Amino acid sequence: MQAIDWLWIIHPFLAVTLIYPLIGVVARLGLQTRQRRVEQAKLPPSTGRDHSDLGQWLAAAVVVIVLIALAVVIGSKGLGSDGGRGATALTPLLLAWLGSISALIALMRVRGAALRLSFSLITWLGLLSLGAQPEVFRLSDNPLQPAFWQSHYWGGVMVCGLMIFNLAARPEILNHRRWRRVHIAANVLAAILFICQGLSGTRDLLEIPLSWQQPFLSQCNWSEATCADQPR
Repeated sequence: MQAIDWLWIIHPFLAVTLIYPLIGVVARLGLQTRQRRVEQAKLPPSTGRDHSDLGQWLAAAVVVIVLIALAVVIGSKGLGSDGGRGATALTPLLLAWLGSISALIALMRVRGAALRLSFSLITWLGLLSLGAQPEVFRLSDNPLQPAFWQSHYWGGVMVCGLMIFNLAARPEILNHRRWRRVHIAANVLAAILFICQGLSGTRDLLEIPLSWQQPFLSQCNWSEATCADQPR
């Protein structure tokens, strides 16, 4: 494997070793928090705080690994020798990437509702702008097509939207029952999406060739699942 191939597996590596274990911990703490609040279960008083704190880091980590994936895909293809756009053309995208990271950090720090809303929108729009680049593979951009709902990219965008919502609405979730109900519903949906992402991500990994394989595989007809004879 070459260096570029190692870069391509950073995203799935972080998902497997960091995100999914953390999902289990946060989900368990969430159930315990609800048991303590509703059923008066005898659990440590720190349960709710631990759930909130770890949930915040989980939400931020999900957004960060998606930004890492977008940076690797756009950078490796955009700077590649095979029709890449070049560093100058990618400079605005680098600024958008840095802006998204900065907005995410600001979102975790600000307290005012208007600021939280603003930075959450900036972060999500940054993700959408980067994901709209031609270097990013998407099965479909049409929500009316089944391929759209099978796309790992669009599933990731929806998960990020839910995670950003959790970050932006954290004070309201802590203080208002109605917001907690919305929070629960959003994260049930997020759990389903995470399962789907595990499946679609594994599928997509099988379709990503190593860098030395790409010249030969580019000759293949993917719609007919046939390839030209390999030169001897």
